[in-house]
Amino acid sequence: MPDRPAYQPVTEADLAPLLATGWMVIEGGRCIAKVFTFANFVEAFGFMTRAALWAEKWNHHPDWSNVYKTVTVTLTTHDTHGLTDLDVKLAQKMDQLAFD
Repeated sequence: MPDRPAYQPVTEADLAPLLATGWMVIEGGRCIAKVFTFANFVEAFGFMTRAALWAEKWNHHPDWSNVYKTVTVTLTTHDTHGLTDLDVKLAQKMDQLAFD
């Protein structure tokens, strides 16, 4: 496994743009979560496939589930037991992938 860069802590200012797009801070501030709803299963699964490629590239994997056209995502940095810049980066990418 490649060496990870140093994790950067997340500030309220880092989270503010995500909260404005529907992400929620949960589990006492250790995670962020969002529910994405698509037109159908194929669009939902396509989103997950595109997001999975970025998650693998960045070696930062979401906790997520899919039921028909709904994808529920939770992000946290397990190594730090909390939020880091990687969570913000992946959340921003997921928003971009879902709405492009």
